[in-house]
Amino acid sequence: MFKALQLTKSDAGFAAAITDIEESQLPAGDVLVKVEYSTLNYKDGLAITNKGPVVRSWPMVAGIDGAGTVLESSHAAWKAGDRFVHNGWGLGETRWGLMSERARLQGDWLVKLPEAFSTRQAMAIGTAGYTAMLCVLALERHGTMPADGEVLVTGATGGVGSVAVALLGKLGYTVVAATGKASEEPYLKQLGAAGVMDRAELSAPGKPLQKERWAAVVDAVGSHTLANACAQTRYGGVVTACGLAQGADFPATVMPFILRGITLAGIDSVMAPLARRQQAWSRLARDLDPAKLEAIIDEVPLAEAPARAADLMAGKVRGRVVVKI
Repeated sequence: MFKALQLTKSDAGFAAAITDIEESQLPAGDVLVKVEYSTLNYKDGLAITNKGPVVRSWPMVAGIDGAGTVLESSHAAWKAGDRFVHNGWGLGETRWGLMSERARLQGDWLVKLPEAFSTRQAMAIGTAGYTAMLCVLALERHGTMPADGEVLVTGATGGVGSVAVALLGKLGYTVVAATGKASEEPYLKQLGAAGVMDRAELSAPGKPLQKERWAAVVDAVGSHTLANACAQTRYGGVVTACGLAQGADFPATVMPFILRGITLAGIDSVMAPLARRQQAWSRLARDLDPAKLEAIIDEVPLAEAPARAADLMAGKVRGRVVVKI
């Protein structure tokens, strides 16, 4: 018997509660793991508060991310005692997730946790930070260099934004962080932002083409923010899109693409192939300053995860909520 955050829906309504689970109830898989830490991503917030149609099978154990130790394995790549990190693959949506003391998973989904990180630090990164690294890798594949000019990071105090600011700052880019929280300017500059702007400058409808400013953009917000970011991106620049905090719509025109040759690069973290995941985690181990990582951590016990999920959806969370299992 072990504890997990279980989501249920019935005629009586929706509930998110810490529940006792039998190991025999776990889904099939070739690796049994002990989960030490999980984390609250935006998708977890939607699921735990029932604010979006994330969960597609009931009952569901929450948690798309987890880090810990392998207990048993019949998978050739994994043995008892190995440290792992897991991101995505439909956990917390169609398959039981990792806000649970135990989980049974597919070995093909797991990444060896780099020696540079503790399991707690891995979950301070989580899907949000790993997605930020996928965005940075996309900028590099495009050929964006620090000397090319300013890089905009939207939703900068969120999970993706915080890690993106820290990564880009460490790599020498001039980062401008967009946020609706003016009081967080010291936090963002501590992470590595050279400048901070009010998200209101980007969040309202704007002209199809605007003054060229950004060499590249990391956007976790979508909607008008993404449209304006594209309209302000310099000739030949790249915009990575990985989130929808403002909305899933994209009220834009083709003008920035056909007149300035910009690239809009979609970033998916959920089903990314293993090789790209391994590359991202390897680069995180090299390029993310552990001291900067500590500054973004807000650690809570599993029992407090539902309340913090509500805070996340209300825009009251800075950085990363790490859930101690």
